Amino acid sequence: MTEPLILAIPSKGRLKEQTEAWLADAGLRLETDGGERGYRARIRELPGVDVRLLSAGDIAAALDLGEVHLGVTGEDVLRERAPVLETRVSLLRPLGFGRADLVVAAPQSWIDVDTMADVEEVAHLYLARTGQRLRVATKYDRQTRSFFAARGVLDYRIVESAGATEAAPANGAAELVVDITTTGATLAANNLKILSDGTILKSEAQLAASLHAPWTAEHLQPLRRLMAVVEARGRGRSLVSLRWPPEFDAKAEAALEPLFPMNGSRRANVLLVPEKLLFDVAAALASAGVEPVSVTRPDYVFEASSPAVEALASALKLG
Repeated sequence: MTEPLILAIPSKGRLKEQTEAWLADAGLRLETDGGERGYRARIRELPGVDVRLLSAGDIAAALDLGEVHLGVTGEDVLRERAPVLETRVSLLRPLGFGRADLVVAAPQSWIDVDTMADVEEVAHLYLARTGQRLRVATKYDRQTRSFFAARGVLDYRIVESAGATEAAPANGAAELVVDITTTGATLAANNLKILSDGTILKSEAQLAASLHAPWTAEHLQPLRRLMAVVEARGRGRSLVSLRWPPEFDAKAEAALEPLFPMNGSRRANVLLVPEKLLFDVAAALASAGVEPVSVTRPDYVFEASSPAVEALASALKLG
């Protein structure tokens, strides 16, 4: 019998709460073995899936090493773990939570420094004056080095950040920082400013698949079920369904013809469209005398297949 598909989700903190809420919103109930402190769980609606609860960093490592098939963690953590992420992990779906930016920040007192080009100039002058390289405090070594190299900044050195990175300049431990921020408030509170072109990554939580896990064709079945549900829920949240009396269908067809193919799908006397088109469609129907028109919001909108899963199957040569 095939081993179960292993899904790793965060074991603690805000990301754990958000992941559980995302699953629950899609109708997938997470049941933890061993109570709140358990590290194994299951989702009754997904037979064949074994859920592991790990830290965000451990999930990134497990995906990279192929120890789990799927995982939910931040893209920033994934990219720091695997420098060429696309060869190790497939990002199946952004989840809309856990948002944070990885940024370069400088002291607010550096009034003439606003861009990475300014940093390059300051770093060169700093080395000439002091004989030392500009220090950059960060926990994100790989992404920092790649970003700085791409912008021609060479005269610096990384200072490993064990504690609060944003405090490093005030403590005299570094001149710049590269850190994660959601609002920028903590950086500002430490008298730091984000460079205008200093955003390295706009990160959010991702449902990711390991390209080096022991996948089989049987593992794709619970993955297809999972993706069908979460994708259908996502579509349902962004679409509306309009319905009118069948006797007005010919008029509705003529009135809506100019709007197609504007992401709408329809059958007799029913139209499913993105919510942003609702008032345009309603106005077109009203001008044609089509009434009454009722609007409902579907909980789920299922489609036959998931492009993300089929792309993964192709990459794994399991299509």
